[in-house]
Amino acid sequence: MTETLSNAAPTVGDAIFMTENLWIMISAMLVFFMGLGFACVESGLCRAKNATNICFKNIAVPAIGISVYALVGFGLMYPGEFNGWLGFAGFGIGDWLDPSKFTAAYNGHFSMFADWLFQAMFAATAATIVSGAVAERVKLSSFLVFTFFYVAFVYPAVGSWVWGGGWLSEFSAFGAQGFHDLAGSELVHSVGGWGALAGVLILGPRIGKYVNGKPHAIPAHNVPLATIGVFILWFGWWGFNGGSALSGNPFDVSLILVNTNLSAVAGVFTATVASWLIARKPDATMALNGCLAGLVAITASADIVSPMSAWVIGAIGGVFVVFAVYMFERLHLDDPVGALSVHLVNGIWGTLAVGIFDNTGRYNVATQALGVVAYAIPCFLTACLIFIVIKKTMGLRVSEREELKGLDLTEHGQESYGGFQIFSNT
Repeated sequence: MTETLSNAAPTVGDAIFMTENLWIMISAMLVFFMGLGFACVESGLCRAKNATNICFKNIAVPAIGISVYALVGFGLMYPGEFNGWLGFAGFGIGDWLDPSKFTAAYNGHFSMFADWLFQAMFAATAATIVSGAVAERVKLSSFLVFTFFYVAFVYPAVGSWVWGGGWLSEFSAFGAQGFHDLAGSELVHSVGGWGALAGVLILGPRIGKYVNGKPHAIPAHNVPLATIGVFILWFGWWGFNGGSALSGNPFDVSLILVNTNLSAVAGVFTATVASWLIARKPDATMALNGCLAGLVAITASADIVSPMSAWVIGAIGGVFVVFAVYMFERLHLDDPVGALSVHLVNGIWGTLAVGIFDNTGRYNVATQALGVVAYAIPCFLTACLIFIVIKKTMGLRVSEREELKGLDLTEHGQESYGGFQIFSNT
C-alpha cells in the first residue's frame, strides 16, 4: 500500500485507505484531547489547594502511559498468534528503530502507525480514571509508579483477551458469539474503575470526610471548570467511540455517534431528575456525572443497539450514577470526583447492556457477565498488589500536615491561585 501511494497514480482504493486512515488519526486526536477534559473535571471537583497537583498528574499520566505502551504495552495487547491468555508480539525498542514495520496497512483500513497512535491514547485513560478517585491524599511519586505498572502490564494484558483476539473474544458458550465491547465500557472504564476501587480502599478517606461516622460534604471548588471538562470529554468521546469502529464506514460511524450522544443526554436528564428528587435541589455535579455515566454506559454497545435503546441505556446509567455516589459515601469509600460511580458502576452496566439491547442476536447477558467477572478479579487484585507494595516500600499517602496544607504547596511548591495559602486548611 505504501509503495502504491508513493509511486503510482492514486486509485479509488488508495483514496478510501487515506480517508479511513485520516479518520483514525482524527479520532486519536479527539481521545488525546480528552486528557484536558479529565484535568478540568478532576481539578474542578476537588479543592483549590490540590488543583495544581491534579493538573500535574493529568499531564504526567499520558507521558508515562504512551511511553510504556510504546515499549511493551502494544506488544502485550496485540500479540498476534498466542495462547489466548498472554502473549507478546515484540513491539519495543528494536521495532521503533525500524519505522517501516509500522507503515503496512492494518486490516486494509489504515496504517499500523495510525492504529498504534489510536490505541496508545486509550492506554493512558485507564490510569487517569484512578487519578480522580485517589485525589487529594495520594503521594505524587507513588501514583506515578502505580501508573507505570498498571498501564505497562495490567491494562494491555487483560485487553488482549478481547481486542487482541484472546480467549474472551472467542468465547461462545450460552449461545453467544463471543464477548463484545466496542470501545471499552469494560476494557477501559471498568479496568480503570477496579484500579480506582483498590486505591480508595487502601488509601482510606480524606481527613474531614467523615465526622462521627457520617459523611461530610467537601464541595467542588470550581463547578464551571468541571463543566468545561465534561463538554471536552463529551466531544472527545466522538473519537473514543467513533474511531473504535476501526473504519470510516459512514453508516457504522454515524450510528455510533448518534447513539453516543443520545446516551449522554439521557444520562444528564435522569441524573438531574434523580438528584433533584433526593436532594430537593438540582445538583450540577450530578448532572455532569450523569453525562459521563451515559457516555461510559454506551461505550460497549454503540455499534449494535438502536438509537432508542441507546437513550434507555444512558437514562439507566444516569440513575445508577446518582445512587452509586450515595452508596459509596455510606460505605465510607471516599471518591472526590465520582470516578467509581461513573466508570466502574456504569462500565459494568454498559457491558451488561450489550446482552440486553443487542439487535444483532450475537450477544447475551451471560457471556457479558462472565466478562465482567473475568476483568474484575485480575484487575482489582493486581491493583491491590501494586498499591500494597508501594505502601510498604515508598509510602502511599501524604502526611496529615501535607494533606491539610494542600498538595499544591507541599508536593510542588506552587499555587493554582495566587495567595490561596490563607485558605490552606479548608
